[in-house]
Amino acid sequence: MKVAIVIFDKFTDVDLWLMWDLLNRVRIEDWEVRILGEKEFHLSTTNIEVKTHGKLEEANKADAVLFISGYGTRDRIADENWVGKFKLNPEKQIIGSICSGALILAKLGLLNGKTATTYPTTKTALESFGIEVVEKPFIAHGNIGTAGGCLAQQYLIGWVIENLVNKDWADLVIKAVQPVGEGLFFDDAPNLAKLYAAPTKAKTV
Repeated sequence: MKVAIVIFDKFTDVDLWLMWDLLNRVRIEDWEVRILGEKEFHLSTTNIEVKTHGKLEEANKADAVLFISGYGTRDRIADENWVGKFKLNPEKQIIGSICSGALILAKLGLLNGKTATTYPTTKTALESFGIEVVEKPFIAHGNIGTAGGCLAQQYLIGWVIENLVNKDWADLVIKAVQPVGEGLFFDDAPNLAKLYAAPTKAKTV
């Protein structure tokens, strides 16, 4: 199974790194996470240079496609050539966004007739597409999901893992990053150790 994370210049740093970290905690064979972009390297909002693993067109064959956010989303949705590289299929692919990444889903027509969520400063821009924006951390309609607020990635990524693998793996990955004493406890250690084991074919934990 392949998960594609789409980046671009001026992307929000935490959106990539948190997503990348959580997704790579899944330890099953044939699980691959790839960062895609239109260039070999992209600069984050804080000018961190990130090397991409492949071109945007790879997203069209991925099992899941995730769009991160940042100031660059406005530039990307205005670039018809960039938008035109995506031929996504919501019947066969899991497709999601974090914060202003929802603007890309809207531009692609994937949010038509659906409610969605996004970062508060993007609400008006998303509404301009005719989308009803709801103040919730995560909203899913079938294979389309939107999350609002960087830490809402836990719901987005949990949803992706549950759909592609199973709920047990989704719960384990999200629990692994919870604060000790709040959601994560010391007696969880034996089960959490499976996150660092060699990948297995089984889709269970």
